[in-house]
Amino acid sequence: MARKCQLTGKTANNAFAVSHSHRRTKKLQEVNLQWKRIWWESGNRWVRLRLSTKAIKTLEHKSLDTFAKEAGIDLRRL
Repeated sequence: MARKCQLTGKTANNAFAVSHSHRRTKKLQEVNLQWKRIWWESGNRWVRLRLSTKAIKTLEHKSLDTFAKEAGIDLRRL
């Protein structure tokens, strides 16, 4: 499985690590992903998703159904 948030689609970012002498070397900024069990009300069961921490914070405001519908995910297949 790729390092990608299942709801927001966030992936790694290419960046430069800049030293004190301003030498720049390429580095990869990975997404902060967490495995999270979330209660799915309409499905009446737990769903296990790999989410970014930003998506976890957004789930406190939006319901799982609306967030998954925006992302185009069918929760019944998980």
